[in-house]
Amino acid sequence: MTTKPYVKPYVREVPRTTWYLARRRDQIHMAQELTSLFIGIYALLLLCALRAVADGPEAYQAFVASLGSPIMLGLLWITFAITLFHTVSWFQVTPKAMPVQIGEDFLPAAIIVGGHYAVWIVLSLFILFLAGVLHG
Repeated sequence: MTTKPYVKPYVREVPRTTWYLARRRDQIHMAQELTSLFIGIYALLLLCALRAVADGPEAYQAFVASLGSPIMLGLLWITFAITLFHTVSWFQVTPKAMPVQIGEDFLPAAIIVGGHYAVWIVLSLFILFLAGVLHG
């Protein structure tokens, strides 16, 4: 009986901090993950708005006035753009993360993504209606 000599397995070297720069898919994924930080910051801003509402009309007016500064307006527009990217990129991933099987076939990705966009538009219009922006 002969024994085989021990052979060290091949381990591909992966840079610890720049691995995502090699492929476009990984770059988009990392950008998508980074956008979640802005979503969290916006959620904190909404919590601050709720706190201002709870503190009374003067506190709420001061909060709204603080949002009118040029720096805040710039940050809000950047956050809006990043939120749009976050939403669109997640809608595009949905058919891969949540495939819908009907019998032996899968629902086409365009229907799943289109359904998400349709619900997004309907809910946005409903919220605008409730806020008084759309007068019926």
